[in-house]
Amino acid sequence: MLLTPTWDENGNEPQYVQLYAYIKNEIVAGRLAEQTRLPSVRKLADLLGLSTTPVEMAYQQLQAEGFILSRHRSGYFVEELPDPEVKPGAGTGFEGPVGIQRPLIRDGRNYEYDFHMSQNDFSLFPHTVWRRLYNQTLRLEQQEDLFYGDPQGEPGLRLQIADYLRRYRGVVCSPDQIVIGADQFGLLSLTSLMLKPQHQRFGVENPGYLLYANTFRQHGFEAVPISLQEDGINVSELYESGVQLLAVSPSHQYPRGMIMPISKRLQLLEWARNVNGYIIEDDYDGEFRYHGRPIPSLQGLMPHTNVIYLGGFAQVMAPALCVWYMVLPESLIGVYYELLRETLLEQSSSRLHQRTLQTFMEQGYLEKHVRKMRNVYRKKHDLLAQAVQEHFGDRAVMIGKDAGFHVLLRVDTSRSEKELNKLAIQAGVRASPASFTWLQPPKEMPKEFFLGFAGIPIEKIGPGIKALHEAWFG
Repeated sequence: MLLTPTWDENGNEPQYVQLYAYIKNEIVAGRLAEQTRLPSVRKLADLLGLSTTPVEMAYQQLQAEGFILSRHRSGYFVEELPDPEVKPGAGTGFEGPVGIQRPLIRDGRNYEYDFHMSQNDFSLFPHTVWRRLYNQTLRLEQQEDLFYGDPQGEPGLRLQIADYLRRYRGVVCSPDQIVIGADQFGLLSLTSLMLKPQHQRFGVENPGYLLYANTFRQHGFEAVPISLQEDGINVSELYESGVQLLAVSPSHQYPRGMIMPISKRLQLLEWARNVNGYIIEDDYDGEFRYHGRPIPSLQGLMPHTNVIYLGGFAQVMAPALCVWYMVLPESLIGVYYELLRETLLEQSSSRLHQRTLQTFMEQGYLEKHVRKMRNVYRKKHDLLAQAVQEHFGDRAVMIGKDAGFHVLLRVDTSRSEKELNKLAIQAGVRASPASFTWLQPPKEMPKEFFLGFAGIPIEKIGPGIKALHEAWFG
């Protein structure tokens, strides 16, 4: 392939910006088709008479904005872009410095039937109680709450979280093992810094939550995809991979929704012990199981094992609170404190929100809210399952029922995923394709779509599924 950008020698833009803009425009215009392999950094640098630095910087910017993808030992490839109306930068009215456009991270359309994969039902958020408790936290005599708090998180909130996890999720920990942060990325970044001296390779579920693979990649790890079986991650393949660090979601696997049985959980814990490794347990929606007994955490099954438990209040309460937490095993507490000393790290989660949430939990409001939301989401889940069966029959299969905020809908049709997605959008239905969750795609990609049921009004579930069926099969 021959890339021949035109350089503006008299302009103020650096060469990497000009190269980035040229390649981006070629992709957007369709002159570089999806899956096209780009020249290596060194080869393109030689062709253009540049050092490797501006080429590498241009590629990194393109990758960060989703225009290209780096495949291990294969090179850089052009990514598939969304439909023209949602291409990065289109209609945003924003251009950053030196002409770099802000990428469109989320689909901003308004859908008549919005089956968002992870949205809460915010109509039932306890606004009155939360506002009252927040105003109490902001009292004049407590001005010190406006200053930096404990870098590890407010002690009172960590005490409440430890008690909550013990009763609701079977997690065995002390408040000193809990670290609070504003988001998963920050907590995972801390984890990667703690583990990197001993580990360079990181096992992830395939398909799975790509935040894990991509965060650890940013910190220099190699992400190793481990395939799934009907009951969860393939333990034999895990041993064969040689990794000593693994992320799993055993209580409700993302995105496929299987629940890992006790026998396999014990096998995973035995694996961690045998290889002297660590397991990151993602329990993002463990509170929400609608049929059958609650599934306890992996962390609580075997004391003193190397399990890092990750949870938060984004789905229990609301993402805007920005309160996440991880429970460190005893073997990492000293490492974490040393990292605090070296980095002078401050707390990223709002101290005011932490103190308000602490009081909210102390006065029993959280447990009441969780019970109410579980009942609401159970009704929505059951109505969704009934509507899919009624309208799709044997043309589709639901995967990952009975827990969480979404199911996967596997569709039996000759239409492509791209065509199905376009038809859904035209019908005013958000049903996001699940193909992006594969770190290493299979030879034949199943046609599967996320149907989130938590955030959509209950009266729109039936009509929404009917509209989706008519769009695809009508």
